[in-house]
Amino acid sequence: MTTSRGLGQATVRDDAVRGQGAAQDDSAYEDTAYEGAAYDDAVYDAVYDDVIVGGGHNGLVAAAYLARAGRSVLVLERLATTGGAAVSTRPFVGVDARLSRYSYLVSLLPAKIVRDLGLRFAVRRRTVSSYTPVQRGGRPGGLLVGGDEARTRESFARLTGSDREYDSWRAFYGVTGRVAERVFPTLTEPLPTRDGLRARIDDDAAWRMLFEEPLGQAVEKYFADDLVRGVVLTDGLIGTFADAHDPSLVQNRCFLYHVIGGGTGDWNVPVGGMGALTDALAAAARQAGARIATGHEVLRIDTDGRAPAEVTFRTATGEGRVVARTVLVNASPRALAELLGEEGPVPASERPEGSQLKVNMLLRRLPRLRDTSVDPREAFGGTFHIAEGYAELARAYAEAAAGELPSVPPSEIYCHSLTDPSILGAELVEQGYQTLTLFGLHTPARLFEKGHGGNTVAREVLLTATLAQLDAHLAEPITDCLAFDADGRPCIEAKTPLDLERELRLPGGHIFHRDLAWPYAGEEPGAGGRWGVETRYANVLLCGAGAVRGGGVSGVPGHNAAMAVLGH
Repeated sequence: MTTSRGLGQATVRDDAVRGQGAAQDDSAYEDTAYEGAAYDDAVYDAVYDDVIVGGGHNGLVAAAYLARAGRSVLVLERLATTGGAAVSTRPFVGVDARLSRYSYLVSLLPAKIVRDLGLRFAVRRRTVSSYTPVQRGGRPGGLLVGGDEARTRESFARLTGSDREYDSWRAFYGVTGRVAERVFPTLTEPLPTRDGLRARIDDDAAWRMLFEEPLGQAVEKYFADDLVRGVVLTDGLIGTFADAHDPSLVQNRCFLYHVIGGGTGDWNVPVGGMGALTDALAAAARQAGARIATGHEVLRIDTDGRAPAEVTFRTATGEGRVVARTVLVNASPRALAELLGEEGPVPASERPEGSQLKVNMLLRRLPRLRDTSVDPREAFGGTFHIAEGYAELARAYAEAAAGELPSVPPSEIYCHSLTDPSILGAELVEQGYQTLTLFGLHTPARLFEKGHGGNTVAREVLLTATLAQLDAHLAEPITDCLAFDADGRPCIEAKTPLDLERELRLPGGHIFHRDLAWPYAGEEPGAGGRWGVETRYANVLLCGAGAVRGGGVSGVPGHNAAMAVLGH
């Protein structure tokens, strides 16, 4: 893309995505709300080249690209702040801890977007990839991946008794690494065909393993140890309710997106919290000339696909409308259908359904581990897997599929503040406080809807059971380490899929808006076309996570929708 305004001069290092300066804190959110309110009168009956529905990170990416191309751009956001699920907040009263409340790690954000937009944003690589505790032979132990090759090999040998699993680990992730190098660059290119992507990968065995056969087949072929198998499988289950052998291959699609990020599969920590990214994007969009109006809920889009569209919105003071030559919708496909007046009854089997429990905690100190061979700072510095053995995952899935809360709920934890202490106030850092983020698996929205006492009761029951699984590997209860807020309450909050649906309007609490699609054209329902964002209306594009090649904190749908508008 060329533009008379020029592109930013951000740089990229091999261990970080970095823009032109330090990451910003979340104070800009208050400014966003103020400026949005100030625009109320200005946006009525106006005409724009592009109106973007939703100020999440993808909408802001699209706004920045389009405004830099010299187009008039308006972003309408329902909430009082931009960012959507990629925000930093202070959830605990009177405590100076800015947590990534919903999404929390970065993998899929292309360095190209950071460079193009000159973002003031950075990420840091975690020195430890993962630690998985286990009790075998009556003794606590675990699998530590990361640090250096020799130490990782030793950890595998200590767990399994030989080098076989480690050698298989290297072979397996050698395959996924080669696929990542070939697939990731295509995410910001026109959508390839299935055959085109297969030719680009140029490895028939890898294609069968990832794109044609259930992931469980590859896991069972490469690995013999139950714990190792489970650690591998978890990347196919993040926010995705599926068995390892699900014939739909939804687990394969989820796994693929989790191992291709950056061409390496690394999951990095956003410096300053996830809100630093959306602050940087909002700043880039405004600097390029885009207008951002928060507190503006879009009610409908009227268009025949040819003439400019009318976008009707509601604010605290009434309704208004704007006219747009193109409308980009940073919301779910279901929300888009509703805005266009096309949404009819949806069969229960086709409704998006999230499947995760998100827990945020602030600790006075990290807990001690039963496995004394590992420093808690290392164990929690990467992904800390809990009850995620292969058989445990299968049992949890079967129980949830039968309508029961998992008796041994699987989850994974990491400590943001170990890698990036800037999210904590100086006094908390000095006193040794740390954050913990927990992400639970196999907890579909249906479990919280009616049975098990409803959302509130089921949330508490599941949280208690999940923390009990963590406690099984600690030398002290996690609750003994929790900090307290200014009102004397423990610093812990949990979000179910129904909570995410209520707070963020994620359909069914689905963090990807719907099941992830293969990153090629032709076989998935919904948006398609040259960029994977087109709809049946030529002047309405989908730029949210539900687009082809959507999902995760990537900015890819926003970039691709902007490219479609600009005719690239």
